[in-house]
Amino acid sequence: MEVINALGRRKSAVARVYLSTGKGTITINGRTLEDYFKEDTLRYIVNQPLEVTGTQANFDITVTLDGGGIKGQAEALRLGISRALCKVDAEAYRPVLKANGFLTRDAREVERKKPGQPGARRRFQFSKR
Repeated sequence: MEVINALGRRKSAVARVYLSTGKGTITINGRTLEDYFKEDTLRYIVNQPLEVTGTQANFDITVTLDGGGIKGQAEALRLGISRALCKVDAEAYRPVLKANGFLTRDAREVERKKPGQPGARRRFQFSKR
């Protein structure tokens, strides 16, 4: 099997995923999954598509992560892995991943700060007198 690549995004995080047959190792920016994501919840988020499809030990995954925070990167990686699995075998994996919501791009972004205000929606305190 040739290397399959996919892209996952969340907020300002971008994950470029390269999937190939192997023993189930995940390498992120040259580091292991456990080294890159210290929290169990983030590792759980990354492994969700593999657990749902039952392919934990079938593929080696190499990832280039860039931008955003640690949670956004984990969710971008989840989307990238899900998209790569769909490219491998759409009939087998797509219905399961779609039902769990792993193929939906979360489009929520941070609203920009407006001029003359301290934040996006927040106004400076109004003084009547």
